[in-house]
Amino acid sequence: MARTTRPDGSGRGSLVAFGALAAADLAAVAGDRTRGVRRAAKPLLMPALASYVLRRRAGERTPAPAPLVAGLACAAAGDTALLFDEHEPAFLLGMAAFLGTQAGYTAGYVRLGALRGLRRRPWPAVGCLAGWAAVNAALAPSLEKRLRLPVAGYSLALTAMGAAALGVGGRVAAGAAAFVGSDLLIGLQAAGRRVPSQELLIMAGYILGQYLITTGWLDRLDEPVPGAGREADTRAGAGGAPSERSAPRLRAV
Repeated sequence: MARTTRPDGSGRGSLVAFGALAAADLAAVAGDRTRGVRRAAKPLLMPALASYVLRRRAGERTPAPAPLVAGLACAAAGDTALLFDEHEPAFLLGMAAFLGTQAGYTAGYVRLGALRGLRRRPWPAVGCLAGWAAVNAALAPSLEKRLRLPVAGYSLALTAMGAAALGVGGRVAAGAAAFVGSDLLIGLQAAGRRVPSQELLIMAGYILGQYLITTGWLDRLDEPVPGAGREADTRAGAGGAPSERSAPRLRAV
């Protein structure tokens, strides 16, 4: 654990490892090699991103955001389970693990101010929910009956995550959109609908989405708290040095 959390230049080494694993996994998918290299690379993708989070925010004053780390851990479990998705129990187990990811991310977005953003612009979130209803209505007849309820429940959690990300905006929202698009392709696949290069698009969207969510989330935490600097300057101008409480802080979730 000490080696995992030790700073190494803002976690660049972990990002390099993530990029190498992503390249290996995408190459395996493109070459239709679903075992071997891909089996070794895919379960390590999210641990590499989690290592980046822990290394980048390793200080006591800037702790790693627990919802993000938990979401990445659940995603790693889901990635591992879905390597065996030719078996229905593995598919359902993977879906349950990713349900934890969506719940963790949504809770984290609320702490990042998603509700304030959605109150200012509610219609994109309403559109997400309408899209969820339309897609489930279209795909449900093509799904096996025992999969319809789990798929509807998971996709609702996924949609809530995407809608909350719109309230955060920026790179987080772009990453959530890529994540939702990747899972939509999985839903089409489960319903027997095929598109060209479907497996490659699924993994590319997922990897890009997780990268954008993670880096965008950490960048938001590193933004200074509005007004904190002005408060410190005011106190210093009054003849006293700014206290630790009044000094600008990095936000932590």
